[in-house]
Amino acid sequence: MHAALLTLALTAGYAIAQPAVTDVCRVTDQRLAELSGLASDGEQWYAVNDSDDGRVEIHVLDRTCRITDTITADVDPYDVEDLALAPDGTFWLADTGDNTKSRETVALHAVSRDGTARLFRLTYPDGKHDAEALLLDASGVPHIVTKEPLGSPLVYRPAAELSTERPTPLEQVGRVPIKTTETTGGPLQSPVVTRLVTGGAMSKDGKVAALRTYTDAYLFTVPDNDLVKALESTPVRIPLPDEPQGEAIAFEPDGTLLSASEFDRQPDSVIRAVPNAALAAPQPTTTTQPPPTTEAQPEPPPAENRALWPVIGGGAAALALLALTARRLRRRR
Repeated sequence: MHAALLTLALTAGYAIAQPAVTDVCRVTDQRLAELSGLASDGEQWYAVNDSDDGRVEIHVLDRTCRITDTITADVDPYDVEDLALAPDGTFWLADTGDNTKSRETVALHAVSRDGTARLFRLTYPDGKHDAEALLLDASGVPHIVTKEPLGSPLVYRPAAELSTERPTPLEQVGRVPIKTTETTGGPLQSPVVTRLVTGGAMSKDGKVAALRTYTDAYLFTVPDNDLVKALESTPVRIPLPDEPQGEAIAFEPDGTLLSASEFDRQPDSVIRAVPNAALAAPQPTTTTQPPPTTEAQPEPPPAENRALWPVIGGGAAALALLALTARRLRRRR
């Protein structure tokens, strides 16, 4: 049962998987200096840059991290942050970055391999959010997970069918129980960065969802194709230490988890692999009903795992976020 993956330690209320994280290859091409989104079809990797250079570019990589091709779409994005590959081969790009909370709408780009693109604009129901993670559930419905400096990351999905003609409203459907960790890495020396969600991925069979922060990956078992229920459950954490700005995450079809970092201030970025990571996701539990009693008793309400973690001090978190935002704006604008 892949014992290395199943070596778990119960810490802060959830398990930590401690598998072997291996370096696969190094990305040195400056076209991916701000590598932010990653996907795999089992033969090739696909990557997007965190940039707004006037068009969508999806770079195709071989297993040595060399760019072998580029899929280009004549679309001018604002701030693409994540990439998902649908079963039908469509690339979904999350144009959802909003460091300064200034966007009236965010967007999704659905790009075919021939470069044909569709643009879907989205609106939040409760104000502006910065978001860097995109997940497609088993039905192909996109879910956006926000990057919250205080409190829980929020989960949104379209409240109506996506339209290319007008903005589609989003609805908040969940919160994610991610806490600060002691894993090293990230763009700032602050515990705040250890719980800022920077990317997402789904396993090929749709049974495991992954979210990452700058420093860790979190695995969620998806019960009955209910992605929202999964993201509100207790995950298993996989530390990804010492990535300078870890934003990319993807599943290989065999369940291997891939991660990568931006390297605009480094000589390169390492794509790393956690073999068979999907096996480390929490095992689904079965609840046994108690035997009936002679007198009807009210059923207890279901337990909900919605507790917010302790805030690390609003002032410290705000200062850390301001520093991180300023750093990103300096290199992007």
